[in-house]
Amino acid sequence: MLRIGNASGFYGDRFGAFREMLTGGPLDVLTGDYLAELTMLILARDRLRDPSLGYARTFLRQAEECLAEALDRGVRIVVNAGGLHPARLAEALGELAARQGLRARIGHVTGDELLPRAHEFGWTEEPGPHRPLLAANAYLGAFGIAECLRAGADVVVTGRVTDAALVVGPGIAHHGWTPDDLDALAGAVVAGHVLECGAQATGGNYAFFTEHDVDHPGFPIAELHADGSSVITKHPGTGGAVTVETVTAQLLYETGGPRYLGPDVTARLDTVTLTAQGADRVRIDGVRGEAPPATLKVGLNRLGGYRNELAFVLTGLDADAKSALVQRQLNRALAADPPAELRWTETRTQHPDADTEERASTLLRLTARDPQEHRVGRALTAAAVELGLAGYPGFHLTAPPGRPSPYGVFEARELDQKAVDHTAHLPADHLPATSLPADRPATGWRVSVPPPTATTTRQPPTPPVRLPPPPRPGPTRRAPLGLVAGARSGDKGGDANLGLWARDEAGWPWLAHTLTTARLRELLPETAELEIERHLFPNLRAVNFTLRGLLGEGVAAQARFDPQAKALGEWLRSRHLDIPEPLLPPLSPVPPLPPVRPEPPEAPL
Repeated sequence: MLRIGNASGFYGDRFGAFREMLTGGPLDVLTGDYLAELTMLILARDRLRDPSLGYARTFLRQAEECLAEALDRGVRIVVNAGGLHPARLAEALGELAARQGLRARIGHVTGDELLPRAHEFGWTEEPGPHRPLLAANAYLGAFGIAECLRAGADVVVTGRVTDAALVVGPGIAHHGWTPDDLDALAGAVVAGHVLECGAQATGGNYAFFTEHDVDHPGFPIAELHADGSSVITKHPGTGGAVTVETVTAQLLYETGGPRYLGPDVTARLDTVTLTAQGADRVRIDGVRGEAPPATLKVGLNRLGGYRNELAFVLTGLDADAKSALVQRQLNRALAADPPAELRWTETRTQHPDADTEERASTLLRLTARDPQEHRVGRALTAAAVELGLAGYPGFHLTAPPGRPSPYGVFEARELDQKAVDHTAHLPADHLPATSLPADRPATGWRVSVPPPTATTTRQPPTPPVRLPPPPRPGPTRRAPLGLVAGARSGDKGGDANLGLWARDEAGWPWLAHTLTTARLRELLPETAELEIERHLFPNLRAVNFTLRGLLGEGVAAQARFDPQAKALGEWLRSRHLDIPEPLLPPLSPVPPLPPVRPEPPEAPL
């Protein structure tokens, strides 16, 4: 059994988690996930300013604090903090170890960086000169990480690998799995998917957070077994909780149908079985694996253009007329050279006869976007400010106008696995000195990782999912969906993922029959014209939706109020439906009125 912990779910996660995980209990491997679609754009902009950058600098500071502790405890570290420059981060770690007098064997993985080859694949041909390509990275698998660990690396740094690869790689190295061990690899992928977002598996972002102490949730651990099964847990005494439902929530996060595609294996999410094994312990087993696809996912990040935002405050009476006036005035002022996109949205917080000015006001937001910076710069902000004494009564903004900021767009492509040079750079001292060949490079061996031999471009058909029998008719009550179902939502490029699960077996038939695609369109009106995919996971009592195009060109494009759809599930849980009475918690009894005491008789005049 291999104990693998996580200490980071994104670039900017809790800084002290590395030390917490190293000192909180036994571990064999500690992982950190720093990369997301938005992060790659951030790192690309760092690299534009300074070609030596492009990696997650937070990890270097965490290593400065914790590397000695990890080496003393024999805990190996695997992180994707290398971002766009894993070789430079590995070099910086070596320099850090030397300054601290530590002997640290550092390996790194490359091959995901495809920007220099973008023209070869036709990615620079579109969409135009104002939307240059800033980053192009393939999602590599886990076998490069495994090669570094087998060679004795204490720390492995990667660029863009799949998030689950940080767990699968140590599993391959420890248990000796080969590309043909599909079920074991699939089980490790599922464990990796649970761990990759850190505290989301231990009560963070959890629908029923009031049931647990989540003020300071601990980070998750997977006890990974040779057959690919695992137990998800956390260090004793840490906050949060590991339950079947917290693990279910994370399993539904940023997934789609029953097949979870990866470069090493296709994991069948419809075969996952979760079993509680005591306090803060959930077993994952039964996961079946199929051959991976012959292609790799490639993420392209482009500069989309520039955006600016203004928030007008409409206070008191005639809010609709005030909104219409400022829109007419600003459109007229910008008519000669308007931005490519002007989007007006209102946030109605206004209350009649309000007792505070804020409660008497509505926010009117203007978001402007254009490939050319000047169109959303001073030309826009000056036009707004000039309305200060010539606009609606009570005119003011929530903040002074700011400078335009660049925004990015994300695009997913596919590329043959054989076209990518997946390379493991092994630690320089992984062989005895007597075995070193004369021509060996000082930085260590380069091992090219071949693509899986079991790849296939065609998967067997998915077995049909049988709906449970519909619930029997009975009394219902109008109530929020969230009283009987949890939800977790997120982004995948321009698409949104929305997963819901029933809290118990009794609620599953009702959820499966009620929450159809048509009903979802009614409950979330902005999805009415979108393509929606619906998948059922009976083992998890879950319904999973993919909402195509809800997020426009991705999170970096900031096309929506909630650009990553993080709260989409909570919005849905707040919507009211007719829910069977037996599924709902009992209504709180109305407290009895206090007894009426007879008034004393009036004194005579």
